[in-house]
Amino acid sequence: MSNSSLNEYQSVALAKLAIDTLTPMQEAALSASREVHDVILLSPTGTGKTLAFLLPLIEHLKSGVEGVQAIVIVPSRELALQIDSVLKAMALPWKGMSVYGGRAAMDEHRSMKGIKPSVIIGTPGRLNDHLEKGNIDARTITTLVIDEFDKCLELGFQGEMQQVIEQLPAVRRRYLTSATDMDEVPTFTGVRHPMKLNYLDVDMAEDRVSTYVVHSESKDKLHTLYKLLCSFTGGQSIVFCNHRESVDRVAAYLREQKIFFEAYHGGMEQEVRERALYKFRCGSSNVLVSTDLAARGLDIPEVQHIIHYHLPGSEEAYIHRTGRTARWDADGCSYLILHSEERVPEYLTTGVDDYPLPERAARPQPPLWTTLYIGKGKKDKINKVDIAGFLYKKGGLTRDDVGNIDVHDYYAYVAVSRAKVRQLLTLISGEKIKGMKTRIEVAK
Repeated sequence: MSNSSLNEYQSVALAKLAIDTLTPMQEAALSASREVHDVILLSPTGTGKTLAFLLPLIEHLKSGVEGVQAIVIVPSRELALQIDSVLKAMALPWKGMSVYGGRAAMDEHRSMKGIKPSVIIGTPGRLNDHLEKGNIDARTITTLVIDEFDKCLELGFQGEMQQVIEQLPAVRRRYLTSATDMDEVPTFTGVRHPMKLNYLDVDMAEDRVSTYVVHSESKDKLHTLYKLLCSFTGGQSIVFCNHRESVDRVAAYLREQKIFFEAYHGGMEQEVRERALYKFRCGSSNVLVSTDLAARGLDIPEVQHIIHYHLPGSEEAYIHRTGRTARWDADGCSYLILHSEERVPEYLTTGVDDYPLPERAARPQPPLWTTLYIGKGKKDKINKVDIAGFLYKKGGLTRDDVGNIDVHDYYAYVAVSRAKVRQLLTLISGEKIKGMKTRIEVAK
């Protein structure tokens, strides 16, 4: 399929995303959507599945239709935000919006009235809330996407999923995507005679992932983890633990060792989680310690090292964890820290080497960036250009000194050169952004 077969809106969307050509998987997904109503797409993480379902979705959106036309169901708020950001970047005439737990449903409803979204991306529980209250009129919804469907449809989610889908009587097209398959798709999804596109054995990411075993002399792996992190000469790392308490324990230890890191798990407040992800994405921290919550929905292409502090609970969990590295055409490394009573899982019987830890290794260098918190946001009419201009003019920074800028409704984050942050804070002390005084400080 050539790009000439794309409609006007799809072509514009690709241009906005700076994408010149589609991958064979994305082309196949778009072709399939034109032939059948139900598509199941299986493809490794980091291969562009979000675009593979958004392009068909765009094709079926109609102009002049009021109300929501498509629902995208996801297992986590992080994935909802990720898809929402891609949709916004496409600059389409149709608006999108994400809904999820952890913030007031009433605030989301107010936003719906103002945005009038054609596409809503949400978690099952929050979608049920809005549908039951009549905040979303299901009569105009004709397209249903279930992203990471194996997670959405596992036993813990099935009740909520069935409740959502039963409230969508007008759905005619269904797209299910994931990096792992499931034995049987529940009948309540409405999927009948789907076209299955299986790209799991094509250009598998693990072909670009080097897998190592790191031997720990004791069951307590903290010192081994520290030595492993110190052995890296660069690149970002995600450390996976099986429990929230373990994340907190590892975090406390790394803090004692003065390692720059961020912790991330479902027991944290939403704003704290968002800040941790932002600092990791922008390079203010090179280490993210997390539960498997970070194994899905995070699009951070620069992750070099995946560390399994605890063995994953299943092969599927390993696939999703390791899928955070070697995204697109990049290479990556996966490390399993094992004590004497642990063994390499059977699904990793080949291509696994021992990783020798150095006797002595220097503590990792601090990240090049620091994240600043700014106490004003979109609701204060502050945007990225305002923040960048303020830092250039009042703070004496250059373009090379300013990294990612992330503006929320009532606050913003910006990455600035760590080497210049002290001087910057002195220069901007007492200064105003667009005539407004605000708190500006290093994000904790």
